[in-house]
Amino acid sequence: MGVGLKEKEEKEEKKEKKKEKEEKEKEEEKKEEKEEEKEEKEEEKKEEKEEKEEKTRRLWRSAVRAAKPPPVNRGCSVSCLRTVMGLEAVL
Repeated sequence: MGVGLKEKEEKEEKKEKKKEKEEKEKEEEKKEEKEEEKEEKEEEKKEEKEEKEEKTRRLWRSAVRAAKPPPVNRGCSVSCLRTVMGLEAVL
């Protein structure tokens, strides 16, 4: 009878060890999933930040372009400027 009890105990111990091992694996998987989710969130935040920065850059560029005076054509003569500006008809 003692031998049968030992075998049962050994089987139970093996089952318990197997269960513990499975539980550990599940916990590790959960941890990995959490880490992956965390990394994905960080990446999304970085992308959003980059998009905001790019929008800001575009706005600044357009504002700077709008604020700049139009370029003056310095290679043109006075008579050329008069005709371009419509002053020839006035004079």
